[in-house]
Amino acid sequence: MALEKLNIVALVVIIGLWSGFGVSQQVPCYFIFGDSLVDDGNNNQLNSLAKANYLPYGIDFNGGPTGRFSNGKTTVDVIAELLGFNGYIAPYAQARGRDILKGVNYASAAAGIRDETGQQLGGRVTFSGQVQNYQRTVSQVVNILGDENTASNYLSKCIYSVGLGSNDYLNNYFMPLVYSSSRRYTPQQYADVLLQAYAQQIRILYNYGARKMALFGVGQIGCSPNALASNSPDGRTCVERINSANQLFNNGLRSLVDQLNNQLPAARFTYINVYGIFQDIINNPSSYGFRVTNAGCCGVGRNNGQITCLPLQAPCRNRKEYLFWDAFHPTEAGNTIIGRRAYNAQSASDAYPIDINHLAQI
Repeated sequence: MALEKLNIVALVVIIGLWSGFGVSQQVPCYFIFGDSLVDDGNNNQLNSLAKANYLPYGIDFNGGPTGRFSNGKTTVDVIAELLGFNGYIAPYAQARGRDILKGVNYASAAAGIRDETGQQLGGRVTFSGQVQNYQRTVSQVVNILGDENTASNYLSKCIYSVGLGSNDYLNNYFMPLVYSSSRRYTPQQYADVLLQAYAQQIRILYNYGARKMALFGVGQIGCSPNALASNSPDGRTCVERINSANQLFNNGLRSLVDQLNNQLPAARFTYINVYGIFQDIINNPSSYGFRVTNAGCCGVGRNNGQITCLPLQAPCRNRKEYLFWDAFHPTEAGNTIIGRRAYNAQSASDAYPIDINHLAQI
């Protein structure tokens, strides 16, 4: 009887939470795993070179620099808005008390699927570390909601987005002077090793309540200002050996979605084709309002691609016309397109088998 009362109280709490963030909120919570593309402040207190808590980062963000590696919103900020959340998802470093019931952002700049990835940049929370932090959050959710069954039911309705792999190429495989992975593995072998480790972490998330998961592929790293500055003869032609390696990973991730959907009961996985969305933008920049797709809005050296933005550096003024904010990361304008197409697929190839909007409705 006491347990029944507890469940009723928890249910009232959940209903209250849903209504508290506005009528249009599609899901009770949103959990985010990733790297600098979606980090919103987790690296601020770490002993790391991978930080963005200074101007000009956040120059167009309400509240200024937060640790987001952009002039404004990230893709997950855009998705949170589209899901109907009133406010963005708090970073794990700041999430406290009942705030965690809205979801948590665990992403960490320089993080990879492999634990050693990004170590030359200092402190970061690897994918396995992010999953461990999520496990701690689940224990707190159980305590708040009263019992494991209520917590499981609650978490099963939430959206989970995972976007890692970029650093395993940028800050590992294609850094042969620092890492041995390119000598130990062919591109296909490396993609397979990454996917095996990735799947292992996804299964842990599943065992801890995750049911609706959007897996974000790796973008066109070979077209970033950094890759163009370092490896493109004309500063415009994308670096094929990098992009083809990324595509091996992406193809495997898309196949993993099918595998997980078949193997894990009551779970729904979907693949977001960030690579394809990038390709579309780069091939048709003017249709998206972009004038510059091969250089950062701020940065140093050729294509503004040698390093990220320097503290207090003056960025370009026409930021909406730039796809890239710095050597690696999109502007808010670029992130908005990716976020919108992940949520509402513009073409059949944007999301497989469904977009995040439909994932939320299941």
